[in-house]
Amino acid sequence: MLEELNVQTISLTPAASKAVSDIIAERKLEGYALRVYLAGNSCCSGVSFGMALDNNIRDVDKVFDSDNVRIVVDEVSIDYLQGASIDFVNDPERGAGFLVDSPVARDMQHEH
Repeated sequence: MLEELNVQTISLTPAASKAVSDIIAERKLEGYALRVYLAGNSCCSGVSFGMALDNNIRDVDKVFDSDNVRIVVDEVSIDYLQGASIDFVNDPERGAGFLVDSPVARDMQHEH
């Protein structure tokens, strides 16, 4: 059975929520969730995260909702995403994209 988290581990800003919802609608992927995962960890560059739309939710995944978007995190990545916030920015110079701000990842980077 899927574990529903009562505590909001990851929050989406309104801009991020709208961006994810728009992508799901444009690609006709109703029922998909936003999977957030640990994509890399090095002492020099810190922790990096990846995101994908996914409809293959496993029993060990942590599942919760933020602003009408279902978020899925695997059992390893959840440790790095406690209290994280995801924003969507559209910077004229750097382009558009999602930014993950994780206090745990920031603390880990400062330890090295």
